[in-house]
Amino acid sequence: MDLYPLVREILTSRVYDVARETSLTPAPLLSARVDNVVLLKREDEQPIFSFKIRGAHNRIVRLSDAERARGVITASAGNHAQGVALSARRLGIRAVIVMPRTTPEIKVNAVEGLGAEVVLYGDHYAEAQRRCDEMAADSGLAFIHPFDDPVVIAGQGTVAVELLRQNPDLAAVFVPVGGGGLIAGIGAYFKTLRPEVRIIGVEPADADAMAVSIAAGFPVRLESVGAFADGVAVQQVGAHTFPIVQHTVHEIVRVTTDEICAAIKDIFDDTRAIAEPAGALAVAGLKVFAERNGLRGQQLAAIVSGANMNFDRLRFVAERAEIGEGREALFAVTIPERPGAFRAFCAALGPVVVTEFNYRLSSRARAEIFVGVSTRSRGDADRLAAHLRSAGYETADLSANEIAKLHVRHMVGGRSPHVAAERVCRFEFPERPGALLQFLDALGGRWNISLFHYRNHGADFGRVLAGFEVPSQQRDEFGAFLSGLGYRYELDEDNEAYLRFLS
Repeated sequence: MDLYPLVREILTSRVYDVARETSLTPAPLLSARVDNVVLLKREDEQPIFSFKIRGAHNRIVRLSDAERARGVITASAGNHAQGVALSARRLGIRAVIVMPRTTPEIKVNAVEGLGAEVVLYGDHYAEAQRRCDEMAADSGLAFIHPFDDPVVIAGQGTVAVELLRQNPDLAAVFVPVGGGGLIAGIGAYFKTLRPEVRIIGVEPADADAMAVSIAAGFPVRLESVGAFADGVAVQQVGAHTFPIVQHTVHEIVRVTTDEICAAIKDIFDDTRAIAEPAGALAVAGLKVFAERNGLRGQQLAAIVSGANMNFDRLRFVAERAEIGEGREALFAVTIPERPGAFRAFCAALGPVVVTEFNYRLSSRARAEIFVGVSTRSRGDADRLAAHLRSAGYETADLSANEIAKLHVRHMVGGRSPHVAAERVCRFEFPERPGALLQFLDALGGRWNISLFHYRNHGADFGRVLAGFEVPSQQRDEFGAFLSGLGYRYELDEDNEAYLRFLS
């Protein structure tokens, strides 16, 4: 593959009219923990707190006079939108931004503050993109693609120019991946000038369009994507970016939501900066890759790609960071229901720091306890579980159980003897004013709701755990009902946390 035209575009990109060269900051605490030299490329230092200003401006500044006169339009979940808005303001160009209604408020406000016209449409980027295409065709506004444009890719590639100049001894660079614009630019530059440097892409496990596409050999459109790392929540990678990534990237690493939350904390501990989930993605991938491959003593760079996060999401991040780092474990433990059993169990736990303790009488023979404990590693959790089992306690590790983490630990009550033929589902719906009521209206009154838990997690999508009383002869009808709701759902009545505490 001939990368020289793209490299020439990178070297001649006009990004520094509005962007700045960002620092490559040592992360000493994280470096000591992973036994490598970790360096953070601080794209959160940009005027819009994201690298997206580079590609957006590089594209807009290349527009013809006629295109500038008409103005620009784009679809974006936030960071690219801010880049387009800032560049357009600097150049005196009209800018229209179509954003999903689930976009964090901080990003919407920032775009409006830069003078752009915001149109909120749809619940996902794909829906906003379709509306953007319609408006561009009707208005003649020039469309500025967030990632799948060679000139945008070249603008993002200027990150690599700075990286190589700031540290020529890097062994690997970890890059967050959404549509692929940033990693395509970085990959092309390093492949041409320093091909021995490994370029590692990082994606959320529930938004892994690039990894799936690389495995398939062609761009694959995902049916749905997780929205926690909204900056990379892309259903399909770019036609331009995909072959470049195929040719230049060594590996794509998938990480969990908990691992992303832990990485946000890692960045804060070393820099006192708060990255958004997509912004911390590369650090999460670096940790996973280094541990899995036994890396020691190498110089590793991670792109901190953005810091546009609603403050209320920090509650969710803080809850999940400790589990993601292996510093908290959640257990379900069965104890006999008799005088002194509760005290005996606490003694069996030993001198551990208890982070959570939930108990309710559920029968006269046995009781289920939900307990959280501080740990130093996942190995600590495994050893404590083994210790409790050896002491005669039936113990289940719920640290990776989504129902346990999202719902059970926040619920009160317990089993009810009055519930019959219960079917339990997890739902997701876009988090916006009135969304919960709209969801309940969609459920209607066809089946009795026997359990319901919703909690605002500061994320873009609300999570609900709901139980319905469904007679066995109506199970097929109920399945058809769920499929027709239009919400993402998962039947989960075999979930261990549900069986132990709620069924």
